[in-house]
Amino acid sequence: MKLATLRTDGTTRAVRLDGDVSIDLGDSDLGTFLARPDWYERAEGATAAGTTTYPVAGADFAPVVPRPSKVVCVGLNYRNHIKEMGRDLPEHPTLFAKFGDSLIGAGDDIARPEETSQFDWEVELAVVIGKPVRRATPATAVEAIAGFTALNDITCRDWQFRTREWLQGKMWDSSTPVGPYLVTPDELPGGVRPVLDVRLEVDGEVMQSDSTGDLLFDPVALVEYVSTIVRLNPGDIIATGTPGGVGHARKPPRFLLGGETVVAEVAGIGQLHNRVIKEGQAR
Repeated sequence: MKLATLRTDGTTRAVRLDGDVSIDLGDSDLGTFLARPDWYERAEGATAAGTTTYPVAGADFAPVVPRPSKVVCVGLNYRNHIKEMGRDLPEHPTLFAKFGDSLIGAGDDIARPEETSQFDWEVELAVVIGKPVRRATPATAVEAIAGFTALNDITCRDWQFRTREWLQGKMWDSSTPVGPYLVTPDELPGGVRPVLDVRLEVDGEVMQSDSTGDLLFDPVALVEYVSTIVRLNPGDIIATGTPGGVGHARKPPRFLLGGETVVAEVAGIGQLHNRVIKEGQAR
């Protein structure tokens, strides 16, 4: 199944894709819907008959989960990206966080802050949690994964590397597209360990192209690891890391200045199609 949160008539609705329409699932957003213990059965059984539907054409996607209780991100998790950054393969995942205010929809503008001159891109596969889990075993980690989505971990590199901690470069307001869909594992090759092509273009030029098969720590391992530290709730997001090709590692480095169109895609999930604007600039 493909699930999403749509903006419509000044509010948001949780929906399931059904051909050329999306079926209303009865909740205001996907985070609220995933909190239902029977969310999968409800979504699977939803039909267009007697229910509100929305055309897929022209859909306005909110962040796939608008208000997750946490967004945990993994740095340095593709072997080739680790090498391009000149680092050794890590023993444990490198973790940092984002906040709900950082997230934007799949077609929204990315706000480039005036305080940065090193605004960079990072296409990522993201895990969406579907049931509460703490100190997961491999089996309970599998059960906790609702599905996967796409995320672009836009980063202010000059702020990221001001200190040894990365958080201040990663959590900027309205900077992180996520969506358009949550896709359940049964639709993806590899299931809860999907092997999917990931790709990012800037104004039509390919900057990143790889496969999630290059991940060092796979989604199940990440749910185990993160849930050892903190409980994971329905709707929480784990961004699994980015492959090689980021602007910071290019020679010479390349960054987003404003006016560019960035397209980040995870095969089988969809595209994030975003224009970069200066913060406060009207579309």
